[in-house]
Amino acid sequence: MIIEPRLGGRWFERAADGTECDWGRVLLWQPFDRLILSWEISSQFTRDPNLKTEVEVQFIAEGSERTRIELEHRLLENYGEQAGMMQSIFDSDGGWTGIINRFAAQAAGAALSTEVACPANQLADQPK
Repeated sequence: MIIEPRLGGRWFERAADGTECDWGRVLLWQPFDRLILSWEISSQFTRDPNLKTEVEVQFIAEGSERTRIELEHRLLENYGEQAGMMQSIFDSDGGWTGIINRFAAQAAGAALSTEVACPANQLADQPK
């Protein structure tokens, strides 16, 4: 996952083979405090520039050695009937929960594997 550090910057994924998939754009860039990103990925995990949801990430200092991260993915109602399924995926270890946990582990100095479960793979396990 790569975020270009500026208003209007791209937010995208680059695979090991170099292919890229745009996820959205930087809507607000306030270094050290917060950022808001558009999320333009459909429930089939393909880019849909007409789908607009937002991810806000806040970094809250809790002393000189600790930072709390709050992440809110909002406007999920724009998924229509798929909103509940998407909420479950985003809350899973393959979604935002897992990403934040990996970020925290790396910040603490833990070695990370390069393999990450893709949330799209969870679609096969969902009822139709």
